[in-house]
Amino acid sequence: MGAFDIDTYLARSGAVDLWAVDWAGVPKHPLPPGAVRTLRYMQDIESHTIVYLRSLLATRAIDDPDVATFLACWVHEETFHGLALERFLAAAGHPMGPRPKPHGHESFPQWLEARSTAMLSKLWPDFCAVHMTWGAINELTALTGYRRLAARAGHPVLTALLEHVQRDEARHFFFYYRQAEIRLQRPAAAKVSRFLVDRFWGPVGSGVQPLNELRFMASYLFGDNEGRAAARKVDETIRKLPGFGSVRLLDAWLDRFHEGGRNGDDSH
Repeated sequence: MGAFDIDTYLARSGAVDLWAVDWAGVPKHPLPPGAVRTLRYMQDIESHTIVYLRSLLATRAIDDPDVATFLACWVHEETFHGLALERFLAAAGHPMGPRPKPHGHESFPQWLEARSTAMLSKLWPDFCAVHMTWGAINELTALTGYRRLAARAGHPVLTALLEHVQRDEARHFFFYYRQAEIRLQRPAAAKVSRFLVDRFWGPVGSGVQPLNELRFMASYLFGDNEGRAAARKVDETIRKLPGFGSVRLLDAWLDRFHEGGRNGDDSH
């Protein structure tokens, strides 16, 4: 990967163009029930970006000018992902229906995570290394998930829409990954970040979404051979970060539903 330049990122940043989507063409193509259920999960996650941002604003991450600038773009783009997915579902005849709006309100697990994160940030100067690493893993997982969804759904309008979403997620991943590479050069930062990721990482929505929805999403996107290969590729990419050479993440998380697997070392 090349060097990251925040000015170049800003020049390329932009929300999904909802006017460019062929909404009239959405109902002309079948949408598998599994794709509908997975889209609902993803839309709900994207629409709660403001909740995740609020917890970050209480940490050291916001003190870095580049990180603060990036987060402003990130929340804007992620919010439009949620709007685009919601409109697609409505056009396909599967509206989300009435539900509580996020508006910054947190569930108890989100509240607990936010307070723990804020405390860790204050106690540990290298907190941003964890945030950047965590973000890189989540963005790469989301990017991979959207690719798998497009392949499984086989819906041309959805594929075109998700191509734009994937471009955004790829830019997000690139920022997080480059920042993580730099910040993990400190051995202590790499060691603590690895410990926390091994013990606590799970895909976005873990601990918030119902367990049956997590199980379904895991099976639908990553349950076949192509899906598991995609999951292993995520892990292989993250292993290139300092201190993460033997980590197991998405592949181990998928094992957890079948064999009691966990995050951790892949050297066995």
